[in-house]
Amino acid sequence: MEQRKERICNGCGRPVIFPQEEGLAVTKTWGYFSRKDGERHSFFLCEDCYDKLAAGFAVPVEIREETELL
Repeated sequence: MEQRKERICNGCGRPVIFPQEEGLAVTKTWGYFSRKDGERHSFFLCEDCYDKLAAGFAVPVEIREETELL
């Protein structure tokens, strides 16, 4: 039986249910010389919010085709 997991998108607040949907999870631990020294920041974006964020980048996201998906 397939186990359903859910995460909330930090961008729009919508629940994202796995494995039917995917999203982007980011975790960053800030180091020395940053204004956030020693803090760990995490967020999750649904695919729609990721697309909106990436569309606003000055330098486009690098995209490469993967032929084997897990």
